[in-house]
Amino acid sequence: MKQGRVEKQRKIKESLFPLSLFGIYLGVLFLMSGVHTGLIVLLNEKNFSELPQIIVPMFYWGIVAIGITLFTRGKIRKTYEEPLHKMAEATTKVANGDFSVYVPTIHSMDKLDYLDVMILDFNKMVEELGSIETLKTDFISNVSHEMKTPISVIKNYAELLQLDHVSEEQRKEYAESIENASRRLADLISNILKLNKLENQRIKPETAVYDVSRQLCDCILQFEDAWSQKELELETEIEDTAWIRGDASLLELVWNNLISNAVKFTEPGGTLKITLTSDEEKVRVLVADTGCGMDEDSIRHIFDKFYQGDTSHSKEGNGLGLALVKRVLELMDGEIAAVSEKGKGSTFTVTLPLAESGLKEGGMEN
Repeated sequence: MKQGRVEKQRKIKESLFPLSLFGIYLGVLFLMSGVHTGLIVLLNEKNFSELPQIIVPMFYWGIVAIGITLFTRGKIRKTYEEPLHKMAEATTKVANGDFSVYVPTIHSMDKLDYLDVMILDFNKMVEELGSIETLKTDFISNVSHEMKTPISVIKNYAELLQLDHVSEEQRKEYAESIENASRRLADLISNILKLNKLENQRIKPETAVYDVSRQLCDCILQFEDAWSQKELELETEIEDTAWIRGDASLLELVWNNLISNAVKFTEPGGTLKITLTSDEEKVRVLVADTGCGMDEDSIRHIFDKFYQGDTSHSKEGNGLGLALVKRVLELMDGEIAAVSEKGKGSTFTVTLPLAESGLKEGGMEN
C-alpha cells in the first residue's frame, strides 16, 4: 500500500502553473514587442501622421492585452474555479446527508496534480462516511431487533402471570423465562456499553505483567459445570507459565467469550481442545471445538457486530462477543484468527506479544 502511494506521489505535478507556462508568456510578450517595433518602423516608412502612430500601437497592445487576459482567465477557470465549484456542490450534498457523491478528477491518473489528489482524498472520505452511516443504521436496526425479542418475552410471560388459573408450577416456569430474558437484555446492554467504550477508547487498559497461563486455567474451570452437563471431552495443553503485559480484566473477556462459544456450539459428547504455547516473541492460545462450524461467509463476518451466522443459535447470544474480543486484542497489540468448516468445528487462534524477559520476575508489577 505504501509503495503504491509513493508511486502515485511520483506522478503528481509539482505545480498547477509550471515554468513552461510562464516561458510561453515570456515568449509571446517578446514576440509582441517585436511586432510592435515592426509596426512603428512601418508607420515611419509610410510617413503616417503622429495620430495613427499613436492609435495603431495602442490598438495593437489592446488586442494583445485582451488576448492574454482571456487566455489567463480561461486557464484559471479550468484549473481552479470549475473543480472548486464541483467540490463546493459536492460538500453541500455531503453536508445534507448524501454520501453517493463522486467528484471526477481533472486529469487522468498518469497526469495527476495536487488538486486531483485532494479530489481523490475527498471521494475516499465520502466513501468512508457512507460506510459509517450504513454501519450506524445497521447497528440501530440490530439493537432494536435484539432488544425487542427479550422485551416481548418479558411482556408476554408477565401477562400470563396475571391470569387467575395459572398453577404454581407454571408461575415458576414463566418467572424463569422472564429472568432469562432479563438476563439476556442486561447482557446485551452491558456488551453494547463495553464495546462503545472500547471503540471510543474511554476504557484505558491498565496493563501489568502477569501469567496468562494461570488466568486461562482459571477461566476454563469457570465453565466446568457447562461442559460436564454436555459430557464434553476437554483436552488441554497449557505451558506452566507464560508472561504477557496486558490488562487482565479485559483479556478475561477474551478467554470467557471464546470458551463459552466453544461449549455453546459443541454438541453433547463432542470435544474441546485448548492449548497455550509460546516462543521468544509471542504467546499463542488455541481454542478448538468439534461443533457445528461455519461456512466461508460466516468466517468473513464473524467479528462484525451483531453478526450471527447460525440463526438456529441466535437465542443464545447477541453477536457482540467476538466483536468485543477483536477490539480488546487490538488494544493489547494482539491478533485473532478463525479457521472453521461447516459441520467439523472451529478453531480460534489468539496471538499476544510476550512480556520483556527482564520483567517476568516482576509478576503483577506495573
